[in-house]
Amino acid sequence: METISSIAKRLNVTNGRVYQIIKEIPADKQPKKDIKGKYNFTKESVEAIESYYNSSSSPKTDNESELVKQLRADLEDAKAEIKAKNNQIDKFQQLLDQQQQLNLSTNRQNEKLLDTPQKTSEDASKDDTDVLEPAGDHYKGEEVKTPKKGLFGWLRR
Repeated sequence: METISSIAKRLNVTNGRVYQIIKEIPADKQPKKDIKGKYNFTKESVEAIESYYNSSSSPKTDNESELVKQLRADLEDAKAEIKAKNNQIDKFQQLLDQQQQLNLSTNRQNEKLLDTPQKTSEDASKDDTDVLEPAGDHYKGEEVKTPKKGLFGWLRR
């Protein structure tokens, strides 16, 4: 005697799928129910279930194989895209490192320039008195140097 469970194990499907197959096969090949509501399987009904399952599962595997092929192709595309993105990230990281080195070098040069005294600009700005220096020997007066006063005197220092 065959049971739903034994057929399901042999076909590697669930019991529910076996019930679906029984409803889909022709009525003359369906197993008959006894008084208790259990199916009585004959060799003919078991063969009908197996043949229906084998015929309905083969197109499914073709579709599944096409799906698998498509998924593999998509995966390869994604891997190639990730590789390209990683290369771009590496390139940008190198550019960033170069920029940081350039900034560091520029900052060091600026610090050196700020640390060295600038004699030319200090010598040229000796304008901290009201009286001009005499231009030659023709000036006979006394030279009086007074610091600049006034509201904006502090600016002239």
